[in-house]
Amino acid sequence: MNENNAMKHTPTPHIDARPGDIAESILLPGDPLRAKFIADNFLENVTQFNHTRGMLGYTGYFKGKRVSVMGTGMGCPSIGIYSYELIHYYGVKNLIRIGTAGSMQPQVKLRDVIIAIGSCTETNYLATYQLPGDYSCTASYKLLRQAVQGAEEMDLPYHVGNILCTDAFYKPDLPKTGVSWADMGVLACEMESTALYANAAYGKANALCILTISDSPFEEEEISAEGRQNSFTRMMELALSII
Repeated sequence: MNENNAMKHTPTPHIDARPGDIAESILLPGDPLRAKFIADNFLENVTQFNHTRGMLGYTGYFKGKRVSVMGTGMGCPSIGIYSYELIHYYGVKNLIRIGTAGSMQPQVKLRDVIIAIGSCTETNYLATYQLPGDYSCTASYKLLRQAVQGAEEMDLPYHVGNILCTDAFYKPDLPKTGVSWADMGVLACEMESTALYANAAYGKANALCILTISDSPFEEEEISAEGRQNSFTRMMELALSII
């Protein structure tokens, strides 16, 4: 879509922003209150560009670089809508999801950071593209390389590999049949990466998921909802460092 046609479609039904209100690089937490936390604690000269449906969005500056941050909600349908509009109607070029995930491996500990190469999926989101086969949803190598370098410099406990994107947060306890995702080395589970990676590929944009482990079946400790909102500052700093 050319620039003139894009301008005709803004504001969109879900983002109450004008052309130019949103930076070319954006952080995408699922929780809109986490977007507000980032804007309040990391950005300068902040302006709010969205509050439609409570999905808060802000643009400001981090160390002199213009950056936006906006919530996406939960699941592929929700992030699918927002990422599509950001790419096609607002010209966003770099989309970095910062969220939480559940560990699927004993060596992946609570508060560890996952830098997701690829998104395995149980969702049906890719069916919208009517591809003639199975598509491998992968991150932008440029962003992934910068994130790994940044994690090394920050001395973060991190893992690089595949994650699982699923539609179901709660699942019935069914007997295991065949090979599991964990058996295939998948590191963690979340709910948005497939739609983000697919939309970015189609829209010729860059995308990356950086996740903090908030749940683990291998550990007894639990992180509260407030903790999920406010305590994952190292992941936020890592994402901002590669914008």
